[in-house]
Amino acid sequence: MISLWYPARTTEGDRVPWMTSAAEALYRQQTSRNLQTSLDAVDFPLTHARRNVPVKARHGGRPVIIFSPGYAAMREQGTTLVEDLASRGNVVVTISHTHEAQFVEFPGGRVEPSRQPADPDYALALRTRRDDTTFVLDVLARLNSGAGTTIRGRHLPHGLRGALDLSKVGMFGHSLGGAAAAETMAQDPRVRAGVDLDGSVIGAARDTGLDRPFLLTASAGHGRDNDDSWADFWSRLRGWRRQLLLKDSGHQTYTDLGPLVPQLIKALPIPPQVVARLIENIGTIDPDHSVAAQRAYLAAFFDLHLRHHDDHLFAGPSPRYPEIEFVP
Repeated sequence: MISLWYPARTTEGDRVPWMTSAAEALYRQQTSRNLQTSLDAVDFPLTHARRNVPVKARHGGRPVIIFSPGYAAMREQGTTLVEDLASRGNVVVTISHTHEAQFVEFPGGRVEPSRQPADPDYALALRTRRDDTTFVLDVLARLNSGAGTTIRGRHLPHGLRGALDLSKVGMFGHSLGGAAAAETMAQDPRVRAGVDLDGSVIGAARDTGLDRPFLLTASAGHGRDNDDSWADFWSRLRGWRRQLLLKDSGHQTYTDLGPLVPQLIKALPIPPQVVARLIENIGTIDPDHSVAAQRAYLAAFFDLHLRHHDDHLFAGPSPRYPEIEFVP
């Protein structure tokens, strides 16, 4: 199941909820259990998107960026970064990996829950994600060529034909999604540039490396010094490469939990031991500064390698984003 984010020709219609109705209900229920408090009075976010609005045309089409979330996570949990990339002129395709994700709601209301074993097979999950991504790229090529105006009876947004520049495809992901970006690039030359948000690199890419641009971004305490997979992968990267560290961050800082959890902590009576676990996951970094830095460096990376526009943000540390540390 995917969502397609793109610059729109109009802004008519209501803003789209963060999650579809059945998925939101299940997520609310599950999160209430995890936080040991009720979320009944909590309003979940609205995105800045409208559903099925016409695509804003651009001669030659727009760069395409694919997003893969962390293990067992849903595509909605990268919305903070995804909608910003779309607002900058990209088409962003987010993937929920069915039967691995917590749950996936399909049009019509069918919900598929996770079928992952208690002892996860990460290698199998990685191969599945690689195959999912290759399949999605094949389908995008057919849609871009105008091969059909509907999917299962549902009309596609007007203007989608020719809206994608599939010679300019990038991919990023969080945790296992970052490994999936590297693995897909190792197998599919259509993906020209990739970003790993704090995920260990497993699979073939760790041994083969890549000859295309790749960005590694770490949470505090993570890096080549204590993750052998990053050290191996880094040594085999033959193209443009950078490693960044986001200071005072946690592993989940790179997801929507980064800005959402502090709001929940302030608003709800969450037990102290649960709060401590949450802070460990998202770190102590200011959420606004964190989101701004992540958005800036992701956009700069894909602008540089898909559009060949260099704003020199990767030339070295920037006083605008002191939270970002360059790792030599």
